[in-house]
Parts: sequence; structure tokens; C-alpha cells
Amino acid sequence: SAIYEGIKLYAKILKMPTFTQYQDVIRQLKPNMGLDEVLLELMKKECLSRQDNQLRRRIHTARFPVTKTLEELNMSCFENIKPTFIQQLASCDFVKKRRNIIMIGPPGTGKTHLAISLGMKACACGYRVLFRTAATIANELCEAKDAYRLSKLETTIEKADLLILDELSYLSFNRHQSDLLFKVVSERSERASIIVTTNLEFSRWTEMFESETMVAALVDRLTFKSHLLDMNGSSYRMTNAIAND
Repeated sequence: SAIYEGIKLYAKILKMPTFTQYQDVIRQLKPNMGLDEVLLELMKKECLSRQDNQLRRRIHTARFPVTKTLEELNMSCFENIKPTFIQQLASCDFVKKRRNIIMIGPPGTGKTHLAISLGMKACACGYRVLFRTAATIANELCEAKDAYRLSKLETTIEKADLLILDELSYLSFNRHQSDLLFKVVSERSERASIIVTTNLEFSRWTEMFESETMVAALVDRLTFKSHLLDMNGSSYRMTNAIAND
């Protein structure tokens, strides 16, 4: 009808697509409900739709390698971390307070799963999140500098409320990469949160970075007002594989 086409047109102009579903809303409401109640339900529907779209955009922008949730996490595998503490972190109060999380432990102990899960929670809380492996972000920074785009990339990183640096342990960084990575971490100190996952104790970080002085400064900035999670224990991957076999 002309009325329906008009509603579609104005809903598009106003960027309120759910208003085109007014007939579905009317059918779901009680017959004696007034126009104001119909309008209220339409506005609720529009708000929920926008929130869902915003969440999808935040998750897409974060570039998580896979989707992981806390609900899928077998917390009994974490020998040194209480489930209540993980639930406390899941409130994302650490992001609000601009605190860091450092997860240290051998491969397969659930570090990446937990980091992604907390990142997903942060997205759900409305925070902007970026997920990168340490190798990826080091290469991105170097490539951006060579292409005269470093300032733009650094601005993108700075805007993230939470930066997740995964696998800070699998390679050695040259001086060029070290300097750029150090700058990213330093500029976030007390201004925004970082989650770091690593296989190496702090005493072994000199295996990744050439300068002992830089390592000392990097550890100092990362651990200031941070939560240190001891992920040492039985293999999370192996335990889950056996449980699901």
C-alpha cells in the first residue's frame, strides 16, 4: 500500500529499518493496546537492533581469529586461578580502570581462549577492542612506517579501549620492531588496557628483545596496576580433548 511504502521510505531516510516491521509488532501486541504502546515497542525493537549491529561491528573490527566465550571455558583446568576471579575479570572492570592482564604459561593452557573470551565480553560492554598476535602487530607497525602510514595505525591502536597481544614469545624482535612495539605499550600505560599472553617468564624476555634496558622498562609499564595470571598447569587443550572424547 501507499502507506506502507511511505513508512519504508521514511524509515530508510531516518535510518530506522525496524519501523518497517510495525505490522509484526502490532500482531504480537494485545488488541486493546494503544498507539503509544505500539510506538514504544517499535522504539525498543530499533534500539535492540542497533545494539546488536554495534556489537557485531565491534567484534568484526577486533579481528578475533576465532569466536571463544567464557561459557565454553572449562575453568576447572586452571589450577592456579579461581573461577570467581575470572568472573570478576569478565565484568570488564579492569578495562574501566585501565588495568592490564598478563597471562604467563606454557602452550595449550588456555591463555588465548581466555584472552579472546575477555575481549568478547569487552565488546559486549561497549568497549573497542583490537586483537593481534605480537608478530602480526610488529609487522604491521614496520610496514606502516615504511609506507608512511605509521601515525594512522598508531591512532587506530590508541583508540582501542583494550589491546590484546597474543603469543608474545614465539619470535625475536629486531631493534626496529622492538622500538615500535615498546612505543605502543608505553603510550597505553595508565591510559588504556592491554592483555598479554606469553609462554615466557619475565626473566626470559631478553630472548625476544635485544635490549635489557628496554625489557625492564616494558615489564615495568605492563605490570603497573596489572593482574598477573599464572597459567602454569596441565594442558588445557589436552584436558578438554579427553573430556570431549
